[in-house]
Amino acid sequence: MSLRTLDSLGSVAGKRVIVRCDLNVPLKDGTITDDGRVRASLPTLNALINAGARVIVVSHLGRPEGAPDAKYSLEPVAQRLSELLGKPVAFARDTVGESARDAVAALEDGDIAVLENLRFNPGETSKDDAERGAFAEQLAALGDVLVSDGFGVVHRKQASVYDLAQRLPSAAGLLIATELEVLDRLTETPERPYTVVLGGSKVSDKLGVIDHLLPRVDRLLIGGGMLFTFLAAQGHKVGSSLLEEDQLEKVRGYIREAQEKGVELVLPTDIVVAAKFGADAEHAVTAADAIEDTPFGASGIGLDIGPDSAAAFAEAVRGSKTVFWNGPMGVFEFPNFANGTKVVAKALTEVDGLSVVGGGDSAAAVRQLGFEDAAFGHISTGGGASLEFLEGKKLPGLEVLGWA
Repeated sequence: MSLRTLDSLGSVAGKRVIVRCDLNVPLKDGTITDDGRVRASLPTLNALINAGARVIVVSHLGRPEGAPDAKYSLEPVAQRLSELLGKPVAFARDTVGESARDAVAALEDGDIAVLENLRFNPGETSKDDAERGAFAEQLAALGDVLVSDGFGVVHRKQASVYDLAQRLPSAAGLLIATELEVLDRLTETPERPYTVVLGGSKVSDKLGVIDHLLPRVDRLLIGGGMLFTFLAAQGHKVGSSLLEEDQLEKVRGYIREAQEKGVELVLPTDIVVAAKFGADAEHAVTAADAIEDTPFGASGIGLDIGPDSAAAFAEAVRGSKTVFWNGPMGVFEFPNFANGTKVVAKALTEVDGLSVVGGGDSAAAVRQLGFEDAAFGHISTGGGASLEFLEGKKLPGLEVLGWA
C-alpha cells in the first residue's frame, strides 16, 4: 500500500475539507514565540484554498485536560494564519458546537476557518474507542473530506488523526508527504557518509533511534545531557551532571556494537562544566575525563560540549553527505551554554547533501539561535513522530492513510 496524497481526492472545489494540522506552537502571554509549525502548514492550505475548497482547520495546542482553557486557545494561531495567508480566517470558539457549525456554514469556496483546540474535548485523546469514535463522528459531520497534515501527531491514535480518517475520504497533505520522503531517505537510501547527531537530556528517549540507526550510519555523534551516561559507561566521573544509571549497561552495549559494526562513535573530548544549573552560573571548560577536577569538584554539572568537541562535531557534519540531528548539544536557552548547539547547527547549513533537523527542541534551537529554516535541507515538524518513524515503528496516523 502507498500513501494517499491530495491527488487521490480529485476535485475539492466547493467541498468542505477538514485539514488536521499540527499548530501546537509555543505561546508566551498569548503571543506565539515560534510560528514554524504555522508556516509549515501553508503549502497544503494554499493548495486547497486555490482549488476552491472550503477549508476547516483543526488542531490541538498544549495539554488541556479535556475541557476549555483560555491559555490553550487557538485564537492567536488563527490570527497569525490570517497574516501569513493574507486573507481573513474565521475562528470558531468551540470544536463541534454551535460556533463551529456556524463558522463552517458561512464558508464560501476558497474560504478558511479554524476551530478551537481539539483537546478541549475529552474524546480527542480518549483511550476508549467508543468515546474517541463519537467525537470523530461529530467532526466528520462538519466536512466532506479529510486532509491529514499534522505530522507531529501521526504517532498518536487520536480522534482527529486516526478515527476521523476512517469516516471520511482521506489523504495526506503536502507536509506529511515531504516528511515521509525525507525520513525514508534517512532510513532506506542515505547518501554516504551518513552521520547522526543525537543530543537532548536522556539516553532513554533515544534508545529506539539508536537501536534502529546504529547499523545504518557511518558516524554517531553524542552530545547533550545524554553524553554523561556514555562517559560514565566508559568509567569516567561526571559530577552532578545528568546521569541515567539504569542505562549504563545498554550504553556499553552500544559502544561495543559500534566497534563491531565499524561505526565511528564520537563523544566529546571537552565539556563546559558549571557550578550549578543557571544562566549566569560560574563555569569552566575541562577535559571530558576530568569533569570533577574543576574548582566545582563533584558538584559541577556539565551544561554543554566544549569548544574543541564542537569544532570536531562540526568537521564531521560538514564532511557528510547525509546528516540527521535530533537534540541540542547543551542548555542552548542559556547563552553561556549555547555554543555547542550553535556550532553544530551552523555546520548543518554547510552540508553538501541532505541535512535534517529532527523537530522538537532542535527546531526551536536553530530558530532561537538565529538560523533561517531555508538554510537546512529539512526541518521536521514532528519530534516524537520523527523519532518513532526512525525507530521503525508503525504509526497509526500514517497507516490509516495507506502507508505501510
